[in-house]
Amino acid sequence: MAWQNHLASRAKRPNLYYLATVVILCSVFYIAGIWMNTRGGVANLAGTECATTQLQNTTAAQALDFEAHHSAVDLHLAPLSPARASPFPACPVSLSEYTPCEDAKRSLKFDREMLVYRERHCPESGEVLNCRVPAPKGYTTPFRWPESRDSVWYANVPHRELTVEKAVQNWVRFEGKRFRFPGGGTMFPRGADAYIDEIGKLINLKDGSVRTAIDTGCGVASWGAYLLSRNILTVSFAPRDTHEAQVQFALERGVPALIGVLASIRLPYPSRAFDMAHCSRCLIPWGKYDGLYLIEVDRILRPGGYWILSGPPINWKIHWKGWNRTVEDLRREQSGIEAVARNLCWKKLVQKDDLAVWQKPTNHVHCQLNRRVFKNPPFCQRKDPDQAWYTKLEKCITPLPEVGHVKDIAGGMLTKWPERLTSVPPRIMRGSVKGITAKIFREDTDEWKKRVAYYKGFDGNLAVPGRFRNILDMNSHLGGFAAALFKDPLWVMNIVPVEAEINTLGVIYERGLIGTYQNWCEAMSTYPRTYDFIHGDSVFTIYKDRCEMENILLEMDRILRPGGTVILRDDVDMVVKIQGIIQRLDWDSRIVDHELGPHHTQKIVWAVKKYWTAPAATDTDQTVSETSS
Repeated sequence: MAWQNHLASRAKRPNLYYLATVVILCSVFYIAGIWMNTRGGVANLAGTECATTQLQNTTAAQALDFEAHHSAVDLHLAPLSPARASPFPACPVSLSEYTPCEDAKRSLKFDREMLVYRERHCPESGEVLNCRVPAPKGYTTPFRWPESRDSVWYANVPHRELTVEKAVQNWVRFEGKRFRFPGGGTMFPRGADAYIDEIGKLINLKDGSVRTAIDTGCGVASWGAYLLSRNILTVSFAPRDTHEAQVQFALERGVPALIGVLASIRLPYPSRAFDMAHCSRCLIPWGKYDGLYLIEVDRILRPGGYWILSGPPINWKIHWKGWNRTVEDLRREQSGIEAVARNLCWKKLVQKDDLAVWQKPTNHVHCQLNRRVFKNPPFCQRKDPDQAWYTKLEKCITPLPEVGHVKDIAGGMLTKWPERLTSVPPRIMRGSVKGITAKIFREDTDEWKKRVAYYKGFDGNLAVPGRFRNILDMNSHLGGFAAALFKDPLWVMNIVPVEAEINTLGVIYERGLIGTYQNWCEAMSTYPRTYDFIHGDSVFTIYKDRCEMENILLEMDRILRPGGTVILRDDVDMVVKIQGIIQRLDWDSRIVDHELGPHHTQKIVWAVKKYWTAPAATDTDQTVSETSS
């Protein structure tokens, strides 16, 4: 029995030695693997040999050394079929200024009453183009801000119509290979700066209480362009109409602008968004349709906000002959506007020369009482005041939040700029944004500072002030990405997707930032080559199973300038799919680790659109070839 036990114990010893050896070796290889995987920021997702490489700062004239080291194949996924792997073709040269949802031919199918045909009318699923929109032949990297405010390359916006049509109004001049913008306008021939100085004599534009503005019927957006030097951020909009390329000029100048029109649906902004609204001979019939359009301006103005009007009918006694209208017609128009403003409980602060200024009340205490006298318009009932995506206009006043005292500001007082950027917005303080507390807001602000610093670490161009001017954030949440960049000479158009769980666009405006709503299954209301830089956080997770990923990426390609940069962050499986489609767009791209390290479930796609333009137009050749800058 003892002999048998002795044999058993001897038999177990080799097994124990073997197990100990295996454990030690596994531990060594595991530690070595971690060390190899955390040497740099670029993710080694498939064990391929890849050293961390920093892209050098580039200009449009330099070739990018941007070879991708990570692809969908590296992750051992099923290979793409040859048909799916083929590159997206280039669209015809004739579509170099294609705006899918404001297409002139499609618009002719719709009603001209109230300019409905100028609204968004997007292609049906079978009409969506599956090609890349080319830049025109000769397209050149835009001037850097602030030079871009005054100069645009002719090749980028090859339209001289406004130089003839608006020659006497000092909008734009054509000089050699560029357009010059003297800063003039129909009602400010001495220039936008002098015009703004006159407004500044009527209301305070210097103390930080006015930060966000909207310019309705903006022309080439000179008003918004010159307000930027006064720390006032303006959303300018105008329809795509016979004034060819006016919004396109604004964007090439580096000024925030969108294609848009006041017609039958709400403007795509939340209630109480803007500190100031402006119309300078914008041709909007403010007194018609029972004041419907002024009612919409009232919805988007913050409590105590200003509406500024110049041009007909203001000062009609002086200008009526030059406007080629009768005294009776102009008197009737002004009386109609005055009546609507009174019914909205606005106060007319001043009318001096060619300017008139009204102010919205800070709350609706008195307005609710005077409904006994002014029956119309009534207050809206049970409708979300921030819902503004294809939402029909209504002839009712959007009620302000209730107050405890007649002197209180409805919705809470806003901090003055620049403190407004980081102060907890009143919507959050009041608990009206579901699931967002002051603590969450502050943590989000701090987190995005760290994320942007990380971005600048691997993208040297983002770290260079002035390299990027027009920036788009496709899913802005609380606006933390834009807030982290506010010291740089750029602006960010913050998007809150219509499909987002929480509508946070009102919070973004309360921070003194700008933005709009968007459904990324549709095209954006902007021209091709609008943005220098596009950022997106979890955009493709939101739109999973809602629409085709490739359509979203093709839209990004349309609105991104040649040589522009994209940073997308999402779950790793989504990132791999994005990377596969990006290869078909022929962007230079790579996958980068999350700022917290390689083991995080999220990854980052960093991409640069290659610089390519259309060839010289000929009668027989309408194809597009790539050219390097």
